[in-house]
Amino acid sequence: MDAVHRLYLALVVLAVALAAGATAWTRGHSSQRRDRIARPFVVQAGKCAPGSTIRLGRPGVAFAGVVRRRLAAYREPGGRVLGRFDRLNVNRVPTVFAIRAAVVDRNCRASWYRVQLPIRPNGVVGYVRGPAVEVGRVRTRIEVDVSRRRLTYFRGGRVVLRTPVAVGAPATPTPIGRFYINQRLTTTDRSGPYGPAALGISAFSNVFTGWAQGGPIAIHGTNAPQSIGHAVSDGCIRIRNRLLEQLFPVTLAGTPVTVHP
Repeated sequence: MDAVHRLYLALVVLAVALAAGATAWTRGHSSQRRDRIARPFVVQAGKCAPGSTIRLGRPGVAFAGVVRRRLAAYREPGGRVLGRFDRLNVNRVPTVFAIRAAVVDRNCRASWYRVQLPIRPNGVVGYVRGPAVEVGRVRTRIEVDVSRRRLTYFRGGRVVLRTPVAVGAPATPTPIGRFYINQRLTTTDRSGPYGPAALGISAFSNVFTGWAQGGPIAIHGTNAPQSIGHAVSDGCIRIRNRLLEQLFPVTLAGTPVTVHP
């Protein structure tokens, strides 16, 4: 572990979201606490053109929204409903969206957010009402290079960790695209096939559509460390347990995850 990572681990203490019930890759504990995702966001001061769209995010900074109460996501503001989401998801952890843009009123308040949703098809975007989510900045980012079987972890645009991983086998590939960490789960068996914890990604398997919860993808530990560096998984991204234990406490819900071919 380099000095930057040691310093970051020493300075940052975040809440751990604990799941209840089974998922496709982990079984969580019965207790649950909400993840903290940074300070509230204000679009800007001054006057805005009502209905104008402001893109959010820049290199090193992304935005995430935690659902305050049950809400609907729309294809466009006030349009067809794409889905409805509770404050807690099926695993009893907070529902989180990646925010891409804000639709503002004349006072520059966000009346709507354009968000990436953790549903099929992968990468689908919709709109949620501004007051229904709590918004925060996220300065962590993950990139996965499937062909090189490598994960790179960034903090504020700086590389903190780079490590080999296992990725999907040719028949069960890891989905490619732009996603985000939508849930953080611990396991009941640290020595099991998923290791001590899993960082759930807003992506779903393109093959296992009949799996529990639709075949979600995650970055998780493993009891087969010999698989690291190979294309052998069912689509998830396996990382050595000791490194997952370092990443898990400091990886916020809402962290962007880009998977390259």
